Amino acid sequence: MNFKNIRVYFKFTKSQRTGVLFLIAIIVAFQLAYFFVNIDSIEKESTEKQKWLSVQSEIDSLNRSEQKLVVKIYSFNPNFITDYKGYRLGMSVPEIDRLLAFRKKGKYVNSGKEFQVVTRVSDSLLSAIAPYFKFPDWVKNKDKYKENVGFEEKAFVEKRKIVLMDINKATQEDLIKIYGIGEIISLRILKLKEGLGEFVSMEQMKDVWGLSPEVIGNLNTHFKVFTYPNIKKLDINNASIKEIAKFPYFRYALAREIVTYRSMNGNIDNIEDLTKIKDFPVEKLNIIGLYLAFN
Repeated sequence: MNFKNIRVYFKFTKSQRTGVLFLIAIIVAFQLAYFFVNIDSIEKESTEKQKWLSVQSEIDSLNRSEQKLVVKIYSFNPNFITDYKGYRLGMSVPEIDRLLAFRKKGKYVNSGKEFQVVTRVSDSLLSAIAPYFKFPDWVKNKDKYKENVGFEEKAFVEKRKIVLMDINKATQEDLIKIYGIGEIISLRILKLKEGLGEFVSMEQMKDVWGLSPEVIGNLNTHFKVFTYPNIKKLDINNASIKEIAKFPYFRYALAREIVTYRSMNGNIDNIEDLTKIKDFPVEKLNIIGLYLAFN
């Protein structure tokens, strides 16, 4: 091999030698960064992330524990337990259903023992929730009332006699007579009736903001819808967004969705078509359908 000929290829000018050395320095720097800087930073970041996730998991666990512990029960009349309240108290669905079926017959439980007979809750659950039961004063003093026979007993019965009235004919004065209803809530009831035209069911009392289940129970013992009301129905296929939004069960955003659905799919033929619309209040489907016309 002729090394003299090969030597020609290794002859560089001063600037070329400088460039080669600079390139080698850059390669070495990258190699060092790869083995030391990058790996350490990745490992450090991974370690820090694992620590954060561990702490976050502990915090979430503590928050869940606190949420479970902060459950305060206030005194209540067990006759007016709703599905949600029954669930919060630890009752099963069948137990809640038995109470609701019992109440639909117009009957009331007047003691913890009667509550257990009707709902068939366990002794342990009864002992946990019974201390919070709150019954009317006349129930607590039932034995005292029984002692007063004759004229006093007849007077008491006459005083408790209830005459049902049509809710659609009730005035503010009529509503205020019900325990738990004042001037503001009575006006809310009348305002809702005005927006709807008339009520079609006493179930609509649940749509009045501020009415507790106990007060709704009082309303149901004094008022009812006697005849099918004469309602001016909303023409859902021809009404404008503004007209639809005036209907108490529809907000402006929902009214806009209804008109958009109508323009894209044609006429709305029945109430079931409305359930395809986003955010439609399906739980009030049957009542809402009575106020709409699908011509």
